[in-house]
Amino acid sequence: MTIDRISLGQFEIYGLRDGFFFLDGGAMFGVVPKTLWEKKFPADEKNRIKLALNSILIKTAKELILVETGIGGDLDPKFYDYYSVERKPGLVLSLEKLGYQVEDIDLVVNTHLHFDHCGGNTSKNEKGEDAPTFPEARYIIQKGEWEYALHPSERDKASYLEQNFLPLEKHGLLQLVDGSKEISEGVEVIVVPGHTSRHQCLKISTGGKVCFFLGDLVPTSAHVGLSYIMSYDLFPQQTLENKREYFEQAIEEDWILAFNHDPEHFFGKVKKVNNKYTFEPLL
Repeated sequence: MTIDRISLGQFEIYGLRDGFFFLDGGAMFGVVPKTLWEKKFPADEKNRIKLALNSILIKTAKELILVETGIGGDLDPKFYDYYSVERKPGLVLSLEKLGYQVEDIDLVVNTHLHFDHCGGNTSKNEKGEDAPTFPEARYIIQKGEWEYALHPSERDKASYLEQNFLPLEKHGLLQLVDGSKEISEGVEVIVVPGHTSRHQCLKISTGGKVCFFLGDLVPTSAHVGLSYIMSYDLFPQQTLENKREYFEQAIEEDWILAFNHDPEHFFGKVKKVNNKYTFEPLL
Protein backbone atom coordinates (compact mmCIF):
# COMPACT_ATOMS: atom_id res chain seq x y z
CA MET A 1 0.00 0.00 0.00
CA THR A 2 1.37 3.41 -1.01
CA ILE A 3 2.06 5.67 1.96
CA ASP A 4 0.79 9.16 1.16
CA ARG A 5 1.15 10.80 4.55
CA ILE A 6 3.99 10.97 7.05
CA SER A 7 4.49 12.69 10.38
CA LEU A 8 7.85 14.41 10.64
CA GLY A 9 8.45 15.85 14.09
CA GLN A 10 5.88 18.63 14.46
CA PHE A 11 5.06 18.65 10.72
CA GLU A 12 2.61 16.66 8.64
CA ILE A 13 3.59 15.91 5.02
CA TYR A 14 1.02 14.73 2.49
CA GLY A 15 1.69 13.19 -0.91
CA LEU A 16 -0.64 14.66 -3.54
CA ARG A 17 -1.00 13.83 -7.22
CA ASP A 18 -2.07 16.00 -10.14
CA GLY A 19 -2.32 12.88 -12.30
CA PHE A 20 -0.14 10.91 -14.69
CA PHE A 21 1.52 11.41 -18.05
CA PHE A 22 3.71 9.43 -20.45
CA LEU A 23 7.27 10.12 -21.61
CA ASP A 24 9.72 8.21 -23.77
CA GLY A 25 11.42 5.54 -21.69
CA GLY A 26 14.77 5.91 -23.42
CA ALA A 27 14.84 9.63 -22.71
CA MET A 28 13.93 9.00 -19.06
CA PHE A 29 16.82 6.57 -18.51
CA GLY A 30 19.54 8.01 -20.74
CA VAL A 31 22.49 5.66 -21.33
CA VAL A 32 20.89 2.72 -19.50
CA PRO A 33 19.78 0.04 -22.03
CA LYS A 34 16.09 -0.70 -22.39
CA THR A 35 16.68 -4.35 -21.39
CA LEU A 36 17.57 -3.02 -17.93
CA TRP A 37 15.18 -0.13 -17.36
CA GLU A 38 12.15 -1.98 -18.74
CA LYS A 39 12.41 -4.41 -15.81
CA LYS A 40 11.53 -1.46 -13.59
CA PHE A 41 9.21 0.47 -15.93
CA PRO A 42 7.51 -1.55 -18.71
CA ALA A 43 7.08 0.52 -21.88
CA ASP A 44 3.93 0.85 -23.98
CA GLU A 45 3.74 0.31 -27.75
CA LYS A 46 5.20 3.81 -28.28
CA ASN A 47 8.16 3.10 -25.97
CA ARG A 48 6.69 5.41 -23.33
CA ILE A 49 6.49 4.89 -19.57
CA LYS A 50 3.81 6.08 -17.16
CA LEU A 51 4.97 8.76 -14.74
CA ALA A 52 3.18 10.48 -11.88
CA LEU A 53 2.80 14.21 -11.29
CA ASN A 54 3.50 14.20 -7.57
CA SER A 55 3.44 17.12 -5.15
CA ILE A 56 3.84 17.31 -1.40
CA LEU A 57 1.94 19.49 1.05
CA ILE A 58 3.81 20.45 4.22
CA LYS A 59 1.72 21.49 7.21
CA THR A 60 3.83 23.34 9.76
CA ALA A 61 2.60 25.08 12.90
CA LYS A 62 2.23 28.32 10.97
CA GLU A 63 2.03 27.63 7.23
CA LEU A 64 0.88 25.37 4.43
CA ILE A 65 3.63 24.85 1.86
CA LEU A 66 2.93 23.22 -1.50
CA VAL A 67 5.86 21.78 -3.45
CA GLU A 68 5.25 21.44 -7.23
CA THR A 69 1.92 22.01 -8.96
CA GLY A 70 1.85 19.33 -11.65
CA ILE A 71 0.80 19.89 -15.23
CA GLY A 72 -2.37 21.91 -14.66
CA GLY A 73 -5.66 21.80 -16.53
CA ASP A 74 -5.64 24.73 -18.95
CA LEU A 75 -3.43 23.62 -21.83
CA ASP A 76 -4.46 22.79 -25.39
CA PRO A 77 -6.25 19.41 -25.67
CA LYS A 78 -3.65 18.37 -28.26
CA PHE A 79 -0.98 18.83 -25.59
CA TYR A 80 -2.76 16.46 -23.21
CA ASP A 81 -3.29 13.95 -26.00
CA TYR A 82 0.38 14.06 -26.97
CA TYR A 83 1.49 13.16 -23.44
CA SER A 84 -1.58 10.99 -22.70
CA VAL A 85 -2.22 13.05 -19.57
CA GLU A 86 -4.60 11.61 -16.98
CA ARG A 87 -5.77 14.20 -14.46
CA LYS A 88 -8.02 12.42 -11.99
CA PRO A 89 -8.64 13.90 -9.52
CA GLY A 90 -6.11 16.69 -10.14
CA LEU A 91 -4.13 18.71 -7.62
CA VAL A 92 -6.82 21.17 -6.51
CA LEU A 93 -9.37 18.42 -5.87
CA SER A 94 -6.69 16.44 -4.01
CA LEU A 95 -6.18 19.46 -1.75
CA GLU A 96 -9.91 19.81 -1.21
CA LYS A 97 -10.14 16.16 -0.14
CA LEU A 98 -7.77 17.09 2.68
CA GLY A 99 -10.05 19.97 3.62
CA TYR A 100 -7.99 22.80 2.09
CA GLN A 101 -8.83 25.46 -0.47
CA VAL A 102 -6.43 27.17 -2.86
CA GLU A 103 -6.59 30.30 -0.67
CA ASP A 104 -5.15 28.34 2.26
CA ILE A 105 -1.73 27.82 0.66
CA ASP A 106 0.96 30.18 2.01
CA LEU A 107 3.96 29.15 -0.09
CA VAL A 108 4.37 27.35 -3.41
CA VAL A 109 7.78 25.95 -4.33
CA ASN A 110 8.77 24.94 -7.87
CA THR A 111 11.96 22.89 -8.15
CA HIS A 112 12.24 24.32 -11.67
CA LEU A 113 9.91 25.69 -14.34
CA HIS A 114 9.36 22.79 -16.74
CA PHE A 115 5.67 22.45 -17.57
CA ASP A 116 5.19 19.22 -15.58
CA HIS A 117 6.35 20.89 -12.37
CA CYS A 118 4.65 24.28 -12.49
CA GLY A 119 1.64 23.83 -14.78
CA GLY A 120 -0.77 24.24 -11.89
CA ASN A 121 0.81 27.53 -10.78
CA THR A 122 -1.83 29.31 -12.83
CA SER A 123 -5.33 28.69 -14.10
CA LYS A 124 -7.90 30.56 -16.14
CA ASN A 125 -9.93 33.16 -14.24
CA GLU A 126 -13.47 34.31 -15.01
CA LYS A 127 -12.11 36.54 -17.79
CA GLY A 128 -10.27 33.66 -19.42
CA GLU A 129 -6.90 35.08 -18.36
CA ASP A 130 -4.04 33.13 -16.81
CA ALA A 131 -3.87 34.02 -13.12
CA PRO A 132 -2.21 32.47 -10.04
CA THR A 133 -4.12 29.42 -8.82
CA PHE A 134 -3.05 30.06 -5.22
CA PRO A 135 -3.86 33.76 -4.76
CA GLU A 136 -2.54 34.13 -1.20
CA ALA A 137 0.74 32.30 -1.75
CA ARG A 138 4.26 33.44 -2.44
CA TYR A 139 5.82 31.39 -5.22
CA ILE A 140 9.45 30.46 -4.44
CA ILE A 141 11.64 30.10 -7.56
CA GLN A 142 15.37 30.29 -8.09
CA LYS A 143 16.44 33.55 -9.74
CA GLY A 144 18.70 31.74 -12.21
CA GLU A 145 15.93 29.31 -13.17
CA TRP A 146 13.53 32.21 -13.74
CA GLU A 147 16.01 34.02 -15.96
CA TYR A 148 16.72 30.89 -17.98
CA ALA A 149 13.01 30.12 -18.38
CA LEU A 150 12.54 33.53 -20.00
CA HIS A 151 15.30 32.79 -22.53
CA PRO A 152 15.73 29.00 -22.84
CA SER A 153 17.90 27.30 -25.42
CA GLU A 154 16.51 25.58 -28.49
CA ARG A 155 17.21 22.24 -26.80
CA ASP A 156 14.63 22.67 -24.05
CA LYS A 157 12.49 25.60 -25.17
CA ALA A 158 9.42 23.37 -25.42
CA SER A 159 9.67 22.55 -21.70
CA TYR A 160 8.97 26.16 -20.66
CA LEU A 161 5.44 27.56 -21.06
CA GLU A 162 5.31 31.22 -20.04
CA GLN A 163 1.64 31.07 -19.08
CA ASN A 164 2.73 28.89 -16.14
CA PHE A 165 4.97 31.51 -14.54
CA LEU A 166 4.73 35.02 -16.03
CA PRO A 167 1.39 35.78 -14.28
CA LEU A 168 3.10 35.28 -10.90
CA GLU A 169 5.19 38.40 -11.47
CA LYS A 170 2.25 40.35 -12.87
CA HIS A 171 0.19 39.66 -9.74
CA GLY A 172 3.05 40.38 -7.33
CA LEU A 173 3.31 36.81 -5.96
CA LEU A 174 6.75 35.93 -7.29
CA GLN A 175 9.59 35.52 -4.79
CA LEU A 176 12.95 34.89 -6.42
CA VAL A 177 15.73 33.43 -4.26
CA ASP A 178 19.36 33.29 -5.25
CA GLY A 179 20.89 30.13 -3.86
CA SER A 180 20.02 27.88 -0.94
CA LYS A 181 17.76 29.57 1.62
CA GLU A 182 15.47 28.80 4.54
CA ILE A 183 12.00 29.84 3.36
CA SER A 184 10.16 28.86 6.53
CA GLU A 185 11.27 27.54 9.89
CA GLY A 186 12.60 24.05 9.22
CA VAL A 187 12.09 24.27 5.45
CA GLU A 188 15.01 25.06 3.14
CA VAL A 189 15.41 25.20 -0.64
CA ILE A 190 18.79 23.87 -1.77
CA VAL A 191 20.26 24.42 -5.22
CA VAL A 192 21.14 21.01 -6.70
CA PRO A 193 22.18 21.48 -10.35
CA GLY A 194 22.14 18.78 -12.96
CA HIS A 195 18.69 18.64 -14.48
CA THR A 196 18.93 22.41 -14.94
CA SER A 197 21.65 24.76 -13.73
CA ARG A 198 19.51 26.15 -10.87
CA HIS A 199 17.28 23.21 -10.07
CA GLN A 200 16.35 23.24 -6.36
CA CYS A 201 15.44 20.47 -3.95
CA LEU A 202 13.65 20.95 -0.64
CA LYS A 203 14.92 19.89 2.79
CA ILE A 204 12.39 19.64 5.61
CA SER A 205 13.93 19.33 9.08
CA THR A 206 12.01 19.02 12.34
CA GLY A 207 12.32 17.03 15.55
CA GLY A 208 15.65 15.59 14.49
CA LYS A 209 14.15 14.09 11.33
CA VAL A 210 14.56 15.04 7.67
CA CYS A 211 12.46 14.64 4.53
CA PHE A 212 14.20 15.58 1.28
CA PHE A 213 12.15 16.34 -1.84
CA LEU A 214 14.27 15.24 -4.79
CA GLY A 215 12.54 16.95 -7.71
CA ASP A 216 14.15 15.82 -10.95
CA LEU A 217 17.46 14.95 -9.29
CA VAL A 218 15.97 11.47 -8.84
CA PRO A 219 12.53 11.49 -10.51
CA THR A 220 11.48 7.95 -9.58
CA SER A 221 12.61 5.11 -7.34
CA ALA A 222 13.96 3.40 -10.47
CA HIS A 223 16.47 6.25 -10.88
CA VAL A 224 18.27 5.51 -7.61
CA GLY A 225 21.11 3.76 -9.47
CA LEU A 226 23.83 6.34 -10.16
CA SER A 227 23.87 5.80 -13.93
CA TYR A 228 20.08 6.05 -14.23
CA ILE A 229 19.99 9.68 -15.40
CA MET A 230 17.54 11.34 -17.76
CA SER A 231 18.59 12.51 -21.23
CA TYR A 232 16.64 15.66 -20.39
CA ASP A 233 19.33 16.65 -17.86
CA LEU A 234 21.45 19.54 -19.10
CA PHE A 235 24.39 18.57 -16.86
CA PRO A 236 24.26 14.79 -16.32
CA GLN A 237 27.66 14.51 -14.66
CA GLN A 238 26.54 17.00 -12.01
CA THR A 239 23.40 14.95 -11.53
CA LEU A 240 25.50 11.84 -10.88
CA GLU A 241 27.82 13.57 -8.42
CA ASN A 242 24.92 15.19 -6.55
CA LYS A 243 23.03 11.90 -6.34
CA ARG A 244 26.02 10.26 -4.70
CA GLU A 245 26.50 13.15 -2.27
CA TYR A 246 22.89 13.32 -1.13
CA PHE A 247 22.43 9.55 -1.00
CA GLU A 248 25.42 9.24 1.33
CA GLN A 249 24.00 11.93 3.61
CA ALA A 250 20.51 10.41 3.44
CA ILE A 251 21.83 7.00 4.49
CA GLU A 252 24.00 8.38 7.27
CA GLU A 253 21.22 10.56 8.71
CA ASP A 254 18.27 8.25 7.90
CA TRP A 255 16.39 10.70 5.69
CA ILE A 256 13.02 10.07 4.13
CA LEU A 257 13.07 10.90 0.41
CA ALA A 258 10.11 12.22 -1.59
CA PHE A 259 9.81 11.38 -5.29
CA ASN A 260 8.39 13.71 -7.92
CA HIS A 261 7.39 11.29 -10.70
CA ASP A 262 7.12 7.83 -9.16
CA PRO A 263 3.68 6.33 -9.89
CA GLU A 264 3.82 3.95 -6.91
CA HIS A 265 5.77 5.69 -4.17
CA PHE A 266 5.56 9.19 -2.77
CA PHE A 267 8.18 8.42 -0.13
CA GLY A 268 11.02 6.01 0.48
CA LYS A 269 14.61 5.60 1.62
CA VAL A 270 17.92 4.69 0.02
CA LYS A 271 20.26 2.02 1.34
CA LYS A 272 23.63 0.76 0.14
CA VAL A 273 24.09 -2.93 -0.66
CA ASN A 274 27.35 -4.29 -2.09
CA ASN A 275 28.43 -0.72 -2.82
CA LYS A 276 25.27 -0.04 -4.86
CA TYR A 277 22.40 2.28 -3.94
CA THR A 278 18.98 0.66 -3.78
CA PHE A 279 15.48 1.94 -3.07
CA GLU A 280 13.64 0.92 0.09
CA PRO A 281 9.90 1.71 0.35
CA LEU A 282 8.43 3.03 3.56
CA LEU A 283 6.49 0.40 5.46
